[in-house]
Amino acid sequence: MDIARIDAAAARLAGHARRTPLLSSPFLDEIAGRRVLVKAECLQHTGSFKFRGAWSAISAMPPETRARGIIAFSSGNHAQGVALAAKLHGVPAVIIMPSDAPAAKVAGTRGLGAEVVPYDRASEDRDALGEKLSQERGLVLVKPFDEPEVIAGQASCGLEIAEQAAEAGVSQADVLVCCGGGGLTSGIALALEARAPGMRVRPAEPEGFDDAARSLASGKIERNVRLSGNICDAIITPQPGNLTFPIMKRLCGPGLAVSEDEALRAMALAFRHLKIVAEPGGAVALAAALFRGADIEGDAVICTVSGGNVDPAIFARALETL
Repeated sequence: MDIARIDAAAARLAGHARRTPLLSSPFLDEIAGRRVLVKAECLQHTGSFKFRGAWSAISAMPPETRARGIIAFSSGNHAQGVALAAKLHGVPAVIIMPSDAPAAKVAGTRGLGAEVVPYDRASEDRDALGEKLSQERGLVLVKPFDEPEVIAGQASCGLEIAEQAAEAGVSQADVLVCCGGGGLTSGIALALEARAPGMRVRPAEPEGFDDAARSLASGKIERNVRLSGNICDAIITPQPGNLTFPIMKRLCGPGLAVSEDEALRAMALAFRHLKIVAEPGGAVALAAALFRGADIEGDAVICTVSGGNVDPAIFARALETL
């Protein structure tokens, strides 16, 4: 993976993905004890950064391959990103989703024209199910993170961060990224290595599901014991990817983990002070910026709000923390 592939993905995304804003608030700065810059990927198409990788992967396919149809597995954000990218390319999409995925994400995926196939994430292997369906139907699998063109697409977010941070006068900072399998984390790290080498990427995760942080600490891929039971569903994955982890190991600083309550508080503060809606998994990096200040270096911190696809009941819980 090199910057040329990332630049090519960004060129294909031009005019299709949004250049999301880098937001700030003096109230958040006060809470964090330093300058906080928030990359609002919750304002991306389909409400998360996942559209970037989906469009990058599907647009890179030869037309005859793409025409066979797309298959993907996701708890919701990759699902919707793939569903929209496939729809805009005029090809069908089948999405394998966990049976406990938020209703809003399932409805959003179906609303974009995709066929949804449910599975039990605690007892069924989504990779095996995806392989079976792709072979039976001749569909092309777009993996959620362990795919070079997906990583290149997510890296376009890092190119924007480099440009926007420079515009804001920030050249050195920890960049906290909400991390599941590591597609966004590794992509941003690669982009910043090339365009803003003073930045250090650090994965942010929920407590009890911090496989990326544990993997970075041990130097080898570590698995989560549990695969469900946390409101941060968007970033609950079994383990870091075989492609993404070596990139994170080379480029990332130590991981950070936050509680469910801290994620909910971050959601509420983002709504109050930035006027954006974050889902729990998309708020963990902001939570780390606000509530893990002792573990962060420098006068400024940049964090992603990676998604905003939240069920009303969970969002109501968040607002109750205000």
